[in-house]
Amino acid sequence: FAAQRHVLTYMEDAVSQLLENREDISQYGIARFFTEYFNSVRQGTHILFREFSFVQATPHNRASFLRTFWRCFRTVGKNGGKYSSICCYPEYHCLLQLLCPDFPMELTQKAARIVLMDDAMDCLMSFSDFLFAFQIQFYYSEFLESVAAIYQDLLAGKNPNTVIVPTSSSGQHRQRQPPNDCNPLEGVEASLFYQCLESLCDRSKYSCPPSALVKEMLSSVQRMTFYGFLMALAKDQGINRALGALPDKGDLFLDPAMDQEIEKLVAQVSGLSVSGPASSSADTANIPARNSPRINSPWKPLHHRRKMDAESEGSNEETDSSEN
Repeated sequence: FAAQRHVLTYMEDAVSQLLENREDISQYGIARFFTEYFNSVRQGTHILFREFSFVQATPHNRASFLRTFWRCFRTVGKNGGKYSSICCYPEYHCLLQLLCPDFPMELTQKAARIVLMDDAMDCLMSFSDFLFAFQIQFYYSEFLESVAAIYQDLLAGKNPNTVIVPTSSSGQHRQRQPPNDCNPLEGVEASLFYQCLESLCDRSKYSCPPSALVKEMLSSVQRMTFYGFLMALAKDQGINRALGALPDKGDLFLDPAMDQEIEKLVAQVSGLSVSGPASSSADTANIPARNSPRINSPWKPLHHRRKMDAESEGSNEETDSSEN
C-alpha cells in the first residue's frame, strides 16, 4: 500500500521541507506542520508553485495539477465559449507556469501537437481541446513515449517487443520524433498495434490507460496513425473518467463549489468597497461584524511565507515613513 500510494515520496518531501524551514516550524510545532502538509496532499493543493520534478513525481500529483489547472483557468474558456479559439500554445504555457514556474515548454508543445499537428502549430486552440489533450500528454507521458517507439517500429517492420520502457529520467522530456501522419492511408494495423500496447501495459510500471478502453477504441478501425491514436485518447470520456482528474466535457465549465466561494469573496469585497468610503470611523464601529465562513487556503512552504512577511514589513515601514 505504501509503495502504491507513494507514501515514501511524500514523507521525504515533508522531512526535506521540515529541515529547510525548521526555525519557523519550531514556532508552532512539528505535529501541526505534518498535519497541514498531509491535509494539503489529500486536498490536492500541495503541488501549487512547486518545482516540476515534484509536480510530476506521482500519479496523484499529476492528477492534482490537472484538476488545479482546470479550476484556476476554466473561466478562460468559459468567457470565450466552449468551442471558440482562445489561445495559442505559448499562452497556455504561460498559464501552466503560473502554477509551476519551471514547467517545460516541450510538454506543452506535445499537447498542442495532438490538437493541431505540426503544420498548424501557430493556430489557436479552444480551452477544452487543449485541456483534454494536455491531460493525456502529461498524465501518460512515459506511456506515450513507449507508444511512439512501438509505432515507429511497426512502420519500419521491426519487432516492437524490443522497445525499452522509459525510466523516470530517460522518459521525462525526451524529444519525440513525430511520426508522419499526413496521409490518412498511412498508419499501422490496429489489431497488431493493440497487441503491442497490451503487452506494454502489462509490463509497464507507469500509468497506462485501461486496456479494455484501448481495445474498444482500436477494434473499431482497421488502421491507426499515431496522432489519430493520441486524439482518440484525448476525446475518450471513458479514459477521462478512469483518470478522474477532470469532469466530462459537458461539465467542463461547471464548478459549483468554486463558484460559491468566488461569489462569497466578491460579496465581501463589494460590501467593503461600498461601506468603506461613505462611512465615518464612528459609523464603522457600529457595523456588526460579518461572520463569514473561513476559506481554507492551501499549505504553502514556509520560505514563501517568510518572503511575504518580509514584503509586508517593508510596506509597513514605507507607510510609517510617509505618515511622518
